[in-house]
Amino acid sequence: MTDLNKLTLAEARDGLRRGQFSATELTRALLAAIESANTSLNAYVLPTPEIALRQAQASDARLAKGEARPLEGLPLGIKDLYCTKGVRTTACSAILDAFTPTYESTVTQNLWDAGAVMLGKLNNDEFAMGSSNETSCFGPVTNPWRRRGSNVALVPGGSSGGSSSAVAADLCLAATATDTGGSIRQPAAITGTVGIKPTYGRCSRWGIVAFASSLDQAGPITKTVRDAAIMLRHMASVDPKDSTSVDAPVPDYEAVLGQGVQGLKVGVPKEYRMDGMPREIEALWQQGIAWLKAAGATIHDVSLPHTKYALPAYYIVAPAECSSNLARYDGVRYGLRKSGTDLIDGYETTRRAGFGAEVRRRVLIGTYVLSAGYYDAYYLKAQKVRTLIKRDFDEAYRTVDVLLTPTTPGPAFGIGEVGGDPVQMYLNDIFTVTVNMAGLPGISVPAGLSSEGTPLGLQLIGKPFGEETLFRAAQAIEDAAGRFTVPARWWAR
Repeated sequence: MTDLNKLTLAEARDGLRRGQFSATELTRALLAAIESANTSLNAYVLPTPEIALRQAQASDARLAKGEARPLEGLPLGIKDLYCTKGVRTTACSAILDAFTPTYESTVTQNLWDAGAVMLGKLNNDEFAMGSSNETSCFGPVTNPWRRRGSNVALVPGGSSGGSSSAVAADLCLAATATDTGGSIRQPAAITGTVGIKPTYGRCSRWGIVAFASSLDQAGPITKTVRDAAIMLRHMASVDPKDSTSVDAPVPDYEAVLGQGVQGLKVGVPKEYRMDGMPREIEALWQQGIAWLKAAGATIHDVSLPHTKYALPAYYIVAPAECSSNLARYDGVRYGLRKSGTDLIDGYETTRRAGFGAEVRRRVLIGTYVLSAGYYDAYYLKAQKVRTLIKRDFDEAYRTVDVLLTPTTPGPAFGIGEVGGDPVQMYLNDIFTVTVNMAGLPGISVPAGLSSEGTPLGLQLIGKPFGEETLFRAAQAIEDAAGRFTVPARWWAR
């Protein structure tokens, strides 16, 4: 077979089991694609070809013996936020320098235990703080999609831009990602890929570099809904090392994909119709409603009255938690170390050199809202708003099974076009942050192309641990919309 790197995860799994190609052949095809494309896309910050080929050879031996595990021989990309034993992990921040963990994150260990192969570490916004993958210390990631008739380099979304770019460009079969305010769903939407942020607690956070601990959640970015279902099943688990992980059976998500949406009650929240929403986003939303209705679902208007407070509340809670989590980076125990005249000066010099501008901005905001005299006015009030947002969803789910919204307020923008305006950048998360604030599952599915010829996505939001329903509804949208693949492989050399 040719173009093995273009296979979906499910196609590659089935091809390996039928003996149509070997895990080593599959891995070599993807490594060749990375070598050809990464100079242009910058999706990988550290390819690991030696590890990948060693794992692939071990998978071929298992396949030959008939001892294949569920993900046997399937090559994946790993976001650089996941600690990988013996492999440099930096969160794409200079402050972690050449930090090499002596332990494996629970999610990646689950994947290796299922037989997956690691192609390398993927680029992301520094400490996952960003919506465009422009804050990485390794430089920005480029979206493999381009505007029609233009060579302007576009962002792949953030913070999981390396993951979305690599999947869209066929540089891995699937990728791990994380989502704190939309960092799986937003990049998936603007690269024509599928991204699911599961319910808070569905996946362990142990071994994933923390941004905002009450909001962070692991999940996959994939080429299809089926691939997302396969990945999530093997990423999710209870973990005694993470007290927030939930001890509940992990369903076979792939098994529900053929069940359809007949009789499913789909809610359309009126508050998501924002002032100034582009016509093409509204048209896409209406198309999604029509597709689900044609597939047998019923459509219901619902209200989430506190939606307008979600973004400002998020940008209080998330920086507050980030300022606490990032206090551990002091230049003494690991990572970058700069000398100073005394201990405090050493801390300050190290952090000044190691943290990028966006991370420093959020640490300062977080420290301010947690400070004496402002804690009640900002942080405590934001937490009360968070409770009201969760209550809105609880009320909506009394009458509907799932919610349908746009994923992003527009298509991918050019690298550097929005970087000078942090508020404008934060608005990219306007449709996604509510899901994290309420701890709910959400999935983005490719649903159409913008007037510029670049991808747009629709978001489905589910009840707590309602991922099976999300996958059913997402499959209905994918069946109606079809897949969206990059029309020209301009990056190949």
